[in-house]
Amino acid sequence: MRARQSRPSVARVYSYVLGGRDNYGVDKDVGDYFIEDLPGSELLAITNRQAVLRAAKVMAQAGIRQFIDMGCGLPASVNVHEVVREIQPDARLVYIDDDPFVVAHGRALLAVDEGIAVVEADIRDPGGIEKHADVQRLITFDEPVGLLFGITLSFVNDEEDPTGVVQYWTDRVPTDSQVFVTHFRSGTTRQAIATAHKILEAFGRGRFRTDDEIRACFGTLTLDEDGLRPCAQWRPEPTEAETHQPELTVWEELVVGGLARKP
Repeated sequence: MRARQSRPSVARVYSYVLGGRDNYGVDKDVGDYFIEDLPGSELLAITNRQAVLRAAKVMAQAGIRQFIDMGCGLPASVNVHEVVREIQPDARLVYIDDDPFVVAHGRALLAVDEGIAVVEADIRDPGGIEKHADVQRLITFDEPVGLLFGITLSFVNDEEDPTGVVQYWTDRVPTDSQVFVTHFRSGTTRQAIATAHKILEAFGRGRFRTDDEIRACFGTLTLDEDGLRPCAQWRPEPTEAETHQPELTVWEELVVGGLARKP
């Protein structure tokens, strides 16, 4: 664990920017850079999180009752299983993260019953995830599955084949399964360049991609009618739509999401 404390964690920095307290000084240093030196950049985390929760709700409304959250991060004030179970009370969920700190907290706070598991695994190893005992116990691959990739593919380098990661699951889940991806979008503004540089510097990996590159991550799947759009504009709740400013900030433009259904 000491090695983990010596460098920032994506999940812990993300949580810190959202107001979480489970982090170390090294995470705060990175988070404070975004909050203080790039004011407004916290919208990257906020609008991404809101879109992931809305996508989970949309999937549950479509009848999906089992979910895998690929890169869940630290527990938040509202979590995916809480949103899903308001619609599908018997829904089963597997939360995935590669940070032992995150997994320990998740097992304490998220795994509230036998229908929820928190698994330490790397999304770049989909075969290992599929074979994990908790995934085998909770996920039935002959029934629709909801797959959530909340910003995680942004930290899969090109040579690690983010499209292949998604395609692995596409090949294994049945018709009517759904895949939701959010991703950092490349930009040319000073803020966009500074953000991408800091993320690569802090975490040693990360890639802001163009819209075409992000669409390519869906592999053989076709995006739904909403297409790929900024998370702030991806199916906002009525109350959010009423209060949101019509013009997006530069930060809101930098994180996009899209949903696809397996035909």
